[in-house]
Amino acid sequence: MRHIVLFTVAILALSGCVSNQNSEVVQDDPYYAPMYPEPIVEPLVATGSLFNTHVSNDLYADKKALRTGDIITVKLQESTQASKAAKTQTDKQSEAKLDPVIGLGGVPVNIGGDSIQFGIGSDASFKGDAKSNQSNSLAGDISVNVMRVLPNGNLVIRGEKWLTLNSGEEFIRLEGLVRPQDVSADNTVQSNRIANARIQYSGKGQTQEAQSAGWLTRFFSSSLFPF
Repeated sequence: MRHIVLFTVAILALSGCVSNQNSEVVQDDPYYAPMYPEPIVEPLVATGSLFNTHVSNDLYADKKALRTGDIITVKLQESTQASKAAKTQTDKQSEAKLDPVIGLGGVPVNIGGDSIQFGIGSDASFKGDAKSNQSNSLAGDISVNVMRVLPNGNLVIRGEKWLTLNSGEEFIRLEGLVRPQDVSADNTVQSNRIANARIQYSGKGQTQEAQSAGWLTRFFSSSLFPF
């Protein structure tokens, strides 16, 4: 009875250590909160002119989102495909033999009518074959904020999008670095142009939980199960 209780406690402890990876993902996370630009203090110039350099737009220039708080739309076009195959085959044979022991006069030494000699042989072989194929794709749009402008002009972008569908929720989170040259005239950028990109697409709710295995199944499928 004592062993059964200890085993049950151990399983419960292990199940507590295994948690859903999205359990701590919540809406209105301050890390993904939008960045609002600071108000621009316009210098007072006693010229009487109505021209304002902060809001002016050149007829031959595009108004790109290159300041803190501006919004950039990211075009998600992610597609990955990986394939791996491995094959291993080994074969080993060994043999050791000791000829009959010769005594005086060239006569083999016998014990119980059998000559003293030794022989041993072994044969070992191994063959392994493994294949792995994986492909992923993600398409869509997400608008993010310019959180910071680095000294070299690159933009630190970050943002999220939440969708509530029936009894579940889906979210997309993105952050990374963008060059101003990669931002198009309509303030969009391709996701493959984002450096150090962190793209997360997942969900929460009953639909997502139904796709996750239970704690007992995860225990018997983990490396902790000895059999």
